[in-house]
Amino acid sequence: MIKQTTLASPAETSGIGLHTAVPVQLRLVPAPPDTGYIFRRTDLGGFEIPASVEFIAHCSYATTLMRTGVMLSTVEHLLAALRGMQVDNAFIEVDNLELPIMDGSSEAFIEMIEGAGLVEQPLARKALLIRERVTVEQGDRRLSVEPADAYEIDCLIDFAHPLIGEQRFRFDLTDGAFGREIAAARTFGFTAEIEALRKANLIRGGSLDNAIVLTPEGMLNETTLRFADEFVRHKILDIIGDLALLGMPLLGRISAEKSGHILHAALMTKLLRTRSAWEIVDMPQNFSTRADYKAHLKEPLHA
Repeated sequence: MIKQTTLASPAETSGIGLHTAVPVQLRLVPAPPDTGYIFRRTDLGGFEIPASVEFIAHCSYATTLMRTGVMLSTVEHLLAALRGMQVDNAFIEVDNLELPIMDGSSEAFIEMIEGAGLVEQPLARKALLIRERVTVEQGDRRLSVEPADAYEIDCLIDFAHPLIGEQRFRFDLTDGAFGREIAAARTFGFTAEIEALRKANLIRGGSLDNAIVLTPEGMLNETTLRFADEFVRHKILDIIGDLALLGMPLLGRISAEKSGHILHAALMTKLLRTRSAWEIVDMPQNFSTRADYKAHLKEPLHA
């Protein structure tokens, strides 16, 4: 049986919001078993917003949560770090309406978690076992989840840009893999979109320090790419962060083709409404073998 984990000690950092440019203090705090991730707006008396699908408010250029009128934006990079580092329970204290963007990746959050350390808790880790394929589509964009014996992501992106083009990456969310292969991949945008985004009161805190900014021929950043395929790796980071709103890791395969935050939210909603497509299970140590997984799929759904 794999046990739940939380942080061994609090950790904190500060930065600015990508879209709002507001300064924000962020603190991660240990939480009891079965808490999941709960955001606390310390500027509003500790008002709590659980990291859950039901509180998604909108998700065009970032994922925003809202509970009874209180909002919190750009949660996906931190949630990706927590899920990627296999933290099950944490209180997330913030003193403004957007999480800090840091360098546009999850790397700073990984460092926070590593610095705090993890402790095992007495209860078993829960997982969302996928039993049936569920798909959502929007034009040429497609996202699906289907049975698999681990948390797997197969992501394809295609941008008419000389630094991107068609990129595909397959990733298994196993111990340590997120930190090695995904966490450092930064968010990106195009100079052609900057004016429209700023008119919409977005990316007000954006800079070359927290995003890859692409011109028609290349990029404005003087630093090199961290991976040749950094762009598709960041899309996988976003998928992991958004799907953390399911409340537990998946035992299933995500296949993404030109997906984004809106499609991620649509898939989670459709999946949860398709009651025959999933089951909540304890995640045992030996569940990683394909034979054990297939044997479990043949069992009837638990009541």
